[in-house]
Amino acid sequence: MAKASSFAATSNTTLHRIPARGSYDRALAYAILDEGLHCSVGIVSDGRPFVMPMAYARVEDELILHGASASRLLKTAGSSLAVCVTVTLLDGLVFARSAFHHSMNYRSVVVLGQAVEITDPLAKARALDALVEHVLPGRSRDVRPGNDKELAATRVLALPIEEASVKVRAGGPIDDEEDMDLACWAGDVPLALQARAPIDDAQFPPKVPRPAVLDAYSRKRR
Repeated sequence: MAKASSFAATSNTTLHRIPARGSYDRALAYAILDEGLHCSVGIVSDGRPFVMPMAYARVEDELILHGASASRLLKTAGSSLAVCVTVTLLDGLVFARSAFHHSMNYRSVVVLGQAVEITDPLAKARALDALVEHVLPGRSRDVRPGNDKELAATRVLALPIEEASVKVRAGGPIDDEEDMDLACWAGDVPLALQARAPIDDAQFPPKVPRPAVLDAYSRKRR
């Protein structure tokens, strides 16, 4: 069955602060997730909140998360407790004429749900390949796949993307009318993640040429 083009707003995802910046569009959410490289994963364990940075990948309508088998987060989330995953792309700094109205331009996605551990060996290997492919398409074909020891030391979770929301801010400052004549610069400074020139392994120089795709590596909007 085809997925709806928009997520249903729930009591957890309904936006109350500046709702005009919010969206439940699935395509927009997926574009942000596909551009990002890392997420923040929140859980509650033993009555205390924990938020951990983590690599991720989107495979169709699921987020793939992974980490060490001994990780508190992975052990807790793998038992099907609720998790909250947030991905934020910072697009700029916004300088207003008042301190109160300074802001940032961003695109963010929040996904809520129950993460389920992937235990089938083949499915687990495919999920780990997807994590590599998310960073650099085609990379999983070039490298050695995980061996039994490495797979045993790694826990992989799948989080269905079913309850989610998007929030976006773009543009310049929004000042109060009475501040418009202040002798103070106002505007925005665009920001973007930019890759620098690749550096070959100095200790053990690679035996093959550097992949051409790395010379133009980019996380531009898709």
